[in-house]
Amino acid sequence: MMVKGWPETEELGQRQGDGTGATLLKGTLAGLAATVALDRLDWFMWDHLDPATRERTRSVRPDGLDPGHVIARKVAQAMGTDIEPRGPDNQSPAGVAVHAAMGLAPALAYAALRDRVPAMTAGRGTLFGLGLFLMQDEGLNTLTGLGARPQDYPWQAHARGLIAHLVYGAVLEATMRALDGPPGERRDA
Repeated sequence: MMVKGWPETEELGQRQGDGTGATLLKGTLAGLAATVALDRLDWFMWDHLDPATRERTRSVRPDGLDPGHVIARKVAQAMGTDIEPRGPDNQSPAGVAVHAAMGLAPALAYAALRDRVPAMTAGRGTLFGLGLFLMQDEGLNTLTGLGARPQDYPWQAHARGLIAHLVYGAVLEATMRALDGPPGERRDA
């Protein structure tokens, strides 16, 4: 990532052989991989919970919806319409798209910053995943009305979120390493 006026970025960009566009493309690919991994694992764990735990989780969520669907509903209602979540898991294309965007946004930031702040790759990305879990699931969801208070959820919801976000971070870093090499190391042009 090259930032005009930051002397070290020209040297860093030359060392990497990447421009901002390539970095963001790699971040997008890594973010998609990480988001798919998070979703697959989270749904696997959700499907293996006992029905009472699933129902308790649904009952404390705003309108029974996950944060991506809450955002999609709020946007739709602001535009004079609504989303129609369907099925036992309250899914709609708009909510799924918002959830995907929520997975891509931190991945793009990660890709842009991992060479400048190699410490954020600690634990091969799991520390980043932990940070996302704590910030979003345990903090911002409550503060923004996208979720209930953490203490209202069963412990299994927290365990699912933690494990899924650790995997998100690990897959994000593994994919970035496959596409871009270790943080801060010279890339082959």
